[in-house]
Amino acid sequence: MVTDKQVRRFMQLLESGEKKGIAAMKAGMDEKTARKYAKAGKLPKDLKSEHTWRTRKDPFEGVFSDVEEKLKIFPGIEALTLFEWLKREYPGRFSDGQLRTLQRRVKGWKALYGPGKEVFFPQEHWPGELSASDFTHMGSLGVTIAGQPLDHLLYHFVLTYSNWETGSVCFSESYESLSSGLQDALWKLGGVPGMHRTDSLSAAVNNLNDKEEFTRRYSGLLRHYGVEGSKTQSGKGNENGDIEQRPYRVKEAIDQALMLRGSRDFKDRADYERFLEWAFGQLNAGRKERFREELQVLRRLPDRRLEDCRRIQARVNPSSTIRIQKNVYSVHSRLIGEKVEVRLYAEHLEVWYAQRCLERIPRLRGEGKHRVNYRHIIDWLVRKPGAFANYRYRSDLFPTSRFRIVYDILKDDRPAKADKEYLKILHLAARENEHGVDVILGELIGKNESISSDLVEQMLYEGQHDQEIHDPHIEAIDLHDYDALYENLQVVGL
Repeated sequence: MVTDKQVRRFMQLLESGEKKGIAAMKAGMDEKTARKYAKAGKLPKDLKSEHTWRTRKDPFEGVFSDVEEKLKIFPGIEALTLFEWLKREYPGRFSDGQLRTLQRRVKGWKALYGPGKEVFFPQEHWPGELSASDFTHMGSLGVTIAGQPLDHLLYHFVLTYSNWETGSVCFSESYESLSSGLQDALWKLGGVPGMHRTDSLSAAVNNLNDKEEFTRRYSGLLRHYGVEGSKTQSGKGNENGDIEQRPYRVKEAIDQALMLRGSRDFKDRADYERFLEWAFGQLNAGRKERFREELQVLRRLPDRRLEDCRRIQARVNPSSTIRIQKNVYSVHSRLIGEKVEVRLYAEHLEVWYAQRCLERIPRLRGEGKHRVNYRHIIDWLVRKPGAFANYRYRSDLFPTSRFRIVYDILKDDRPAKADKEYLKILHLAARENEHGVDVILGELIGKNESISSDLVEQMLYEGQHDQEIHDPHIEAIDLHDYDALYENLQVVGL
């Protein structure tokens, strides 16, 4: 078979003055064949006629019309599904090697006769007109803090004209996370765009009990900054494709930056957040010119941030706990029966009573969890030691692993008095110094000596250990001082 290379060589030799016979010989061609290509003035590839015939029997002859009927009724059906159907309808007729043939046939039919496919619509934007945000799950990147997995989300903000972007770590798609993330981004930006678009509003609403309340609070947030809000349909990339794709792109960019870093472990969260700041800086480095255009037309920030917490009224139940967002938190037993105000932030909550913040507690993630501070209830537990064994939240009453080990030792040595002895030790930690007690427990465990509350107290008071480190504690309050105020609050319905 004559190749295009041979014909090109033959043509070159003719142009250089060689006779046809000699040129054909040098090009490795038959002279008669060479004359044909010389006359046509074309290469072999240009002389090939379109292949319109079958070299082998069509395996789907007589049945492809049935396939076409299925495609008309079920436009989204896949070739593999059709092939499995054909094998059931015609046992023994088709082999697995014929699947590729059917896939090509189905693909061609859909291109000619199938329904139109979703269209991606590239968007045109103008400086300062539009910003967008979304939550991106980052758990799959394998980030760890001091060796512990950090299952987190990234609140991701972008200016759609310049593609300037930033982000912040969060742990839920709650309104508090949305509010905190959006405000952080705007104050970092130093200005306000005309419109903000997100498809994550629905996710935030699902985390709240009152959809209307969320709408009111989010609308209030936008009004505070003078921003018009809009919402795309979640997952409809064809509606707003360039914005929809950005969370995936930024996640991939951070993944690549982690690869270059050589480690996905960080010493603490602040270290990880500094890395994210650097990564966004790298992404924004090539966007400075268009970003400057945006800065010139952004509107001024308001005088202050809007409070990004949710205020909840809760009554302290007889177990000295409050239930917030389907999770349980303890407060001091002095507050049992009282109504407190809980200010719920993205990562913590504050317990307020009589215009004073009494507690600042890390917010629990998820539902059905609990966080009980032993200091809140220990005064009553030492009076009721029998309640400890089956206490629902007992696992929270071991401040460190040493306390847990000591309790197990006491259960082995003196099972009848173990609960009482352990609670006395815990009471000592609450009253004096948890750190000092913890150090003493470590020494006693190491010496394999008999442990008792009296011995721990003796060692603590003998001054064998540093007493300068004191645990933070809440100043006792006299609820009688606030009786009048509380009555007034009841009058106004709070």
